[in-house]
Amino acid sequence: FLQLHQEGSRGELRSNPLVPCFAGTKETAFIYAVTSAGLVHSVTRSCSAGNMTECSCDTSLRHGGSASEGWHWGGCSDDIHYGMSFSRKFLDMPLKNLTGKSGSGLAAMNRHNNEAGRQAVAKLMSVDCRCHGVSGSCAVKTCWKTMSSFEKIGRFLKDKYENSIQISDRLKKKLRRKEKSQRKIPIGKEDLLYVNKSPNYCVEDQKLGIPGTQGRECNRTSEGPDGCNLLCCGRGYNTHVVRHVERCECKFVWCCYVRCRRCETMTDVHTCK
Repeated sequence: FLQLHQEGSRGELRSNPLVPCFAGTKETAFIYAVTSAGLVHSVTRSCSAGNMTECSCDTSLRHGGSASEGWHWGGCSDDIHYGMSFSRKFLDMPLKNLTGKSGSGLAAMNRHNNEAGRQAVAKLMSVDCRCHGVSGSCAVKTCWKTMSSFEKIGRFLKDKYENSIQISDRLKKKLRRKEKSQRKIPIGKEDLLYVNKSPNYCVEDQKLGIPGTQGRECNRTSEGPDGCNLLCCGRGYNTHVVRHVERCECKFVWCCYVRCRRCETMTDVHTCK
């Protein structure tokens, strides 16, 4: 991202780093959103760290605060506005060039999902403060704005993915829901949108490049996405024993070598049928 940013600042920004994906599924929506959010997060963090010549901390917050509440802006607030602006220029420009061509509806959808990723970073901004005062008191506080961890942003977008909205594949003046009965419900900036229903990822499909889940190692005791119940798509799983041999209980012997025992362990491995 830093190299791409430096090229963009010299007027050499030519193309989207993503190969355009026109599948239009929920998974495509999530990829566009999380990539856009990642670019904002990476560039903004680099600005705050002083790694960029074109940006730094958010200077708009250097003055002000609330004297009555005993705090003022200080420190280095993350300049989220610069990060979002750079993300729009870098990721959205190639999609805007598709307007008027086939697939322009999908391009508009992808631009929306890019913005949804950026809005997630902005929405989850928080305010951190440091206390100043005699004997550790908090008579005065210095506060600054900071981005949430990317893990938290990812969880937010994952929830949006789970509740993504299917839209019509016919682009008119604006994007609209596929279900006619729900078209009066507005589409939010943070919502993820898709056109086509997802294929069946459980079964191998070489034409679509889907490997399926047969033979995938799974966790028998997990209820999460790595669990055998979910990953094996209800087909069940096979169990086999794997023998591991490794060095263990190593000790340094004077002088000068390391003496180890040879340990063997037996582990149950579960793979999807």
